[in-house]
Amino acid sequence: MAPKRRSASGPFLSAAAAATAILIAEVSVTAALVHAQRPDRAKLIALIDSVVSAPIKAGHAAGISIAVVKGRDTILIKGYGSADLDLDTPTPPNAVYEIGSITKQFTAAALMQLVEQGKVKLDDDLLTYLPQYPSRGQPLPVRRLLDHTSGIRSYTEIAEARNLMPLTIPKDSIMALFAERGFDFTPGDAVVYNNSAYFLAGMIIEKVSGQSYADYLKANLFDKAGMASSAYCSESEPVKRKVHGYNYGSKLLKAPQQNHSWPYAAGSICSTAGDLIAWLRALHTSDKVVSRASYREMITPGKLNDGYQLRYAKGLVASEEEGRRIISHGGGISGFTTDSRYYPDDDLYLVVLINTAGPAAPTAVAQAIAKVVLGPGKPLTGVPFSGDLTTYAGRYRGVGRGVPTNLTVAVEGGALQIQGGGPARTLLYLGGDTFGAGSARYTFTRDGGRVTAVRVDAISVVSMARRID
Repeated sequence: MAPKRRSASGPFLSAAAAATAILIAEVSVTAALVHAQRPDRAKLIALIDSVVSAPIKAGHAAGISIAVVKGRDTILIKGYGSADLDLDTPTPPNAVYEIGSITKQFTAAALMQLVEQGKVKLDDDLLTYLPQYPSRGQPLPVRRLLDHTSGIRSYTEIAEARNLMPLTIPKDSIMALFAERGFDFTPGDAVVYNNSAYFLAGMIIEKVSGQSYADYLKANLFDKAGMASSAYCSESEPVKRKVHGYNYGSKLLKAPQQNHSWPYAAGSICSTAGDLIAWLRALHTSDKVVSRASYREMITPGKLNDGYQLRYAKGLVASEEEGRRIISHGGGISGFTTDSRYYPDDDLYLVVLINTAGPAAPTAVAQAIAKVVLGPGKPLTGVPFSGDLTTYAGRYRGVGRGVPTNLTVAVEGGALQIQGGGPARTLLYLGGDTFGAGSARYTFTRDGGRVTAVRVDAISVVSMARRID
C-alpha cells in the first residue's frame, strides 16, 4: 500500500476497483481459443500459458503466479516471469506474494469462528467489544463491519493517514485517526468499501481471543487449512521465495515496502497460489475452518436498511459473472494485485497473483482463464426500451469512496451513457428503471413520474445518488 494513490492501484484495491485497470487487448481470449469444443489437456495448458504470459511479454507485469484446479484435477500451479528483476530470478511455482484484500475473507472467517464459540455476536454493538471507540451514540452492529455498510470513514481515503503509512503506528492511534471523522452515513444506508471496518474487526479478534491477529490466524486458519507457506506479512523478516513488488507507470519500478502496521486485518496476509487453493477448498467445501452455518453466513449478502439486496457478503463477493455463479475477492497493495475465485456450479478454483500494480489486472487474467477452462459464458444482454431515455438524463451525486459519487447521464446514439470517475459507459436496459454496464447496476427512482435519483450498485460501492440538476 503506497502512501500516495495511483490511478492503476490504490491502497487495498477491491475486486471491482482492480477490474477497471483491465487491458482487454493483452488478456482477451479470442473465439478461436474458447470454442465450444473442449481442448485437450496440452492445448488447455498452452492456452492458459498464453493468457498469463501476455502482460509479462507486454512489459506490464514483472511476474505472475496462478493456480487452476477443477474438482480433484490440479490443472496448473505455475509461476511466470520474474520474482526479482534485479537478480533476473524466475518466479517459482510456490512464490510468496502480499495478497492485499483477499485477507478480508480470513478476517471474516476468524470472526465467525468466535461467533461459533459464543464469544462474539454479529448483532452486538461495536462498543460491546471495543468500548473505547467514539461512536457518538450511533449504534453499529458488528456485522456491518464485514459488508462495508458501517459508514465509518476508511483510513485509506484520509490524506493524513496516507502520509503516515510509512511509519509504524500503534493500532489505537490508527483507530483514533479515522474514528474522529465520525460516520459518512448511517450504518446500513449504503456500501462503501472500507478498510477501517476490517481494522476494527481485527481488533475485536484480538480482544476476544487473547491472541495477536497473526497468531490467531496461524493456529486457527492457516494450520487447519494446510497453508504452510502463509503468514502475516513482515517488512523486515526475510521470507523464502518472497517476490519483490513493482509499480508500472511508463515502465516497471520497485514499489515502496509496505508497513504492515497499517493494512493489518484488512490486507496483511502473505501467501502462495497453492496455499490459497488449499484455503478455498477448506472454506468452500469442508468444515475445516468454519461450520457450514458460518459459511452460509459468510457467502450470503445482507440488505441495506431499506431492504435493498447486496452482492458483497462478508469478506467475499457472491454474485454472477457472465451467467455463472462466482464467489470471489481481489486485492491490491503496494506492488501487488491479486484475485481469488470459486465457481461453485463448476467446482473451479482460480488464483492469480501479480507482483506488479499497474495495467495487468488479475481479475481480467482470471476471467480469461475461466473462459479457457469452462468455455464462453453469457455476456450481459439488454432488452428493448420503448420509453423516453431523456427522462433519465442529468447530473447525480451520492456517497462514494473517499469522495462523493458524481455521475452524468446523457443520451448518445439512442442509448444511455453514464460518466463518473472514468470513461463514459454505454448502459444496457435491463427492465423497469434498471440499466447495467459490466457488473455495475443503475436503478433510477421516480417521484411523481420525474426521475429524482439513481441507486448505484458497483458491488463495493452501493449508494443512492440524488439528482442535482
